[in-house]
Amino acid sequence: MLTRRTLGLSTAAFALTVGLSGAAMAQKTVIEFWHGLPQPLGGQLEQVVKGYNDSQDKVQVNASFKGSYPETMQAAIAAFRAGNAPHVVQMFEVGTATMMAAGPAIKPVHQLMAETGAALDPKAYIPAVAGYYATKDGKMMALPFNSSTSIMFYNKDLFAKAGLDPNKAPATWPELVAATKALKAAGVACPFTTAWPTWVQFEQLGAIHDTPFATQSNGFGGLNAELKINAPLYVKHIQMLVDLQKDGQFKYGGRDNKADGLFPSGECAIIQGSSGLRGRIVKEATFAWGAAPLPHWPDQIKGEPKNGIIGGAAFWVMTSPKRTPAEYKAVSEFFTYLAKPEIDSKWHMDTGYVPVTFKGVEMAKASGFYDKNPGADVPAAQLTRTPTTENTMGLRLGNLPEIRNIIQEELEKAFQGQVTVQQALDSAVQRGNVVLRNFERANKN
Repeated sequence: MLTRRTLGLSTAAFALTVGLSGAAMAQKTVIEFWHGLPQPLGGQLEQVVKGYNDSQDKVQVNASFKGSYPETMQAAIAAFRAGNAPHVVQMFEVGTATMMAAGPAIKPVHQLMAETGAALDPKAYIPAVAGYYATKDGKMMALPFNSSTSIMFYNKDLFAKAGLDPNKAPATWPELVAATKALKAAGVACPFTTAWPTWVQFEQLGAIHDTPFATQSNGFGGLNAELKINAPLYVKHIQMLVDLQKDGQFKYGGRDNKADGLFPSGECAIIQGSSGLRGRIVKEATFAWGAAPLPHWPDQIKGEPKNGIIGGAAFWVMTSPKRTPAEYKAVSEFFTYLAKPEIDSKWHMDTGYVPVTFKGVEMAKASGFYDKNPGADVPAAQLTRTPTTENTMGLRLGNLPEIRNIIQEELEKAFQGQVTVQQALDSAVQRGNVVLRNFERANKN
């Protein structure tokens, strides 16, 4: 029986326990981490953070969703100006040049790890991933994490209906054009579409054919880069898309990822888009489907197709006037955890993002994941099939989101017949270069 005395002792003991627990929590170094992934991916990312928090008792990472990637970037910039930036922010790949030019607002990852005595081997990462977030001499500025690339998905049932081999995807653009013609003849209303038009049909096209998207190594060599997307390869390629649209073999599904739903719904037989679309296809498609690398133009390439480039995001370390060495040390320990191959591999298998490390790929393969999920290895294979060149490391262009919108505007004029393809791309170059010059003036030392 509990007496008043024993109840008092129990209450005191409980209070002592709570006090000790609170003291233990107070001793933890707290790290604020802002991210831009909506549900369900945001929830999966927060589970990764929880895994780190549960793995040790010295650091508490608080993960907060701050809206879309552009919204997260704006929130981080505003917070830095107010003197209370988060310790870590997730930034999409097209914001890389902006972050690189942010000067004292960021602490480069290579510098952070050196100062805290932590190890981070850039060679552990797939070159197409590491190169995107590194300086030209290979020093990593951010920690790669959720990376994707663009590939091709195709409807095997519709291929069979059109008399095409359902187990053989078009490897070249002439083969794809022939396939869309057969699909149309078989009564398929939408033989082919693309999501992310600028990323897939311009940025990836240039990389795969080792052709510059811009001068100065696509911006890696300096802020004075100029666009090159009115070169013959791009004109030929976009003219093909315009012609296919006129013939009813291609459907323009809109800007960015607006076309994503056209494939899992069964409306379009082929889509080129983010490898991250795989998760939605698995859940929604009621037909047999396959995944394959993006096609190439045989007459526009020397040797084999080159590696594709990445999308997705990386983690950047931000500075603040009151930031302490202990906090930077905690961030480096968090990053060391995230860089583990087992974390990389599990994230890849859970979400559909590509593994960013070689060992992450090996672990996924050894687990039998690719045997059980045919085509899941296509993105990593496309990213690693050749050594990177100055045209396949990615893009380092200021205000790239704005440039993408300009290209999409001009592309739509060509699809609507308002201008020729050459006129559209010449205008995109002229307008895009104005954006680049404005960025250069704003960020010149």
